[in-house]
Amino acid sequence: MIQQRQNFDWLLKELYDGVPGIEMIVVLSADGLRIARYAGDPDAADRVAAACAGMQSLAGAVAQEIPAVVGDMNLVIIEMDGGYFYLMAAGANAYLAVLADVRCEAGRMSASMRDLVVRIGAHLTTPPRRNGHSV
Repeated sequence: MIQQRQNFDWLLKELYDGVPGIEMIVVLSADGLRIARYAGDPDAADRVAAACAGMQSLAGAVAQEIPAVVGDMNLVIIEMDGGYFYLMAAGANAYLAVLADVRCEAGRMSASMRDLVVRIGAHLTTPPRRNGHSV
C-alpha cells in the first residue's frame, strides 16, 4: 500500500496544479479508509475519507429512488459558502474526493477529475475487506 501511495503523489499533484482553488485531494476506499492524499492536513484527510463513505452510500440510496438510474453513483458536488466538495467514483470500491475554494470552476474540476480517473482508475481499485483484511 505504501508504494501505491507514492505512485499517486505525482498524479494527484498534477490535478492539484492543473485546477486553481484545490485545497485537498483524497483517494479513499468505499469503507472510508484513506488510500492517498495531496495537500491539506493528514487528520483532515482521514475525516474527509470517513465522511465520503457515508456520502457515497447516501447518493446510492437516493439513486435507487430514480427509476431511470442504472448503476452506481458517478459524481456528487456540494456547493458551500466559500467552496466546493467533489466526490467521484474512481474504480471498484474506490473514490476520488476534492475540496476546493471559490476559485474553482466546476466544469473544469469535473473534467480534470474524470481524466484522472480514466488514466488511473484500475489502480485505484481496492479489494473488499472483511474483519480488516482484504477478501
